[in-house]
Amino acid sequence: MTHVLREIASQPECWRQALELGAADPAGLPETGERVAVIGCGTSLYMAQAYATLRERAGQGETDAFPASELPPRRYDRLVAITRSGTTTEVLHALGAAGDVPTVALTADPATPVSAAARTVIALEFADERSVVQTRFATCVLALLRAHLGQAPDDLVAQAETALATPLPEGALTRRRFTFLGRGWTGGLAREAALKLREAALAWSEAYPALEYRHGPISLADEESLVWFFGGQEELLDDVARTGALTTVTALDPLADLVRAQRLAVELARTRGLDPDNPRNLTRSVILP
Repeated sequence: MTHVLREIASQPECWRQALELGAADPAGLPETGERVAVIGCGTSLYMAQAYATLRERAGQGETDAFPASELPPRRYDRLVAITRSGTTTEVLHALGAAGDVPTVALTADPATPVSAAARTVIALEFADERSVVQTRFATCVLALLRAHLGQAPDDLVAQAETALATPLPEGALTRRRFTFLGRGWTGGLAREAALKLREAALAWSEAYPALEYRHGPISLADEESLVWFFGGQEELLDDVARTGALTTVTALDPLADLVRAQRLAVELARTRGLDPDNPRNLTRSVILP
């Protein structure tokens, strides 16, 4: 069994710990009314995007998400950084340039430079990973942040267990093109799902806001396509089905549904003879000279 497959399977218990940590109101997280920027790179960026939408729509305050390398020179009340390794160059640079703005970093490894760069560190050491491909750390961060907002379903852990046990969509592994659609906070999850297939399986994958899909991208859909909906969008199903594409939508919480997409990425990699623990051209952390 690959490291990434073990890490995917461990998510229910890891989420349990993350939810407890988030509900305990750990020091450093944004307070109601603060204007907040959230940064990350790759997978961490997509979790930042999901959290920013959740927080702002919950009425907690204006919240923006940026790639760490693209943080604009605006004034925020707090800067939140998500970094599994704690060593990503762009994240460390952004934290170092924050000046007197309170900063908090969520990381799997507090014994890294991020602990000196951020004013407060929230450690999720139980969610650290051996695989290059991120799975449980990212979902644990979002589970923690949802719990802190009071927006985590009571049965989220049970839904993760269901996502692990549910068969993948029949015929999914034979498709050649994969599209993930989301709305609101699930847009970040759609982008993350597409990234997982690119990283682990070298698959052609893309992601869009769900209602944008009919404004051009649907022209690519055909019998070789899988279109995956995060969080419903039943009004689109008939249009997509007419293209011949395979569709999948579930009643699971979208974060639990992301677990299914992670499983698809690993299974697709295995059918293609690839090692999902060691994706091509990637390393666990990007450290620039």
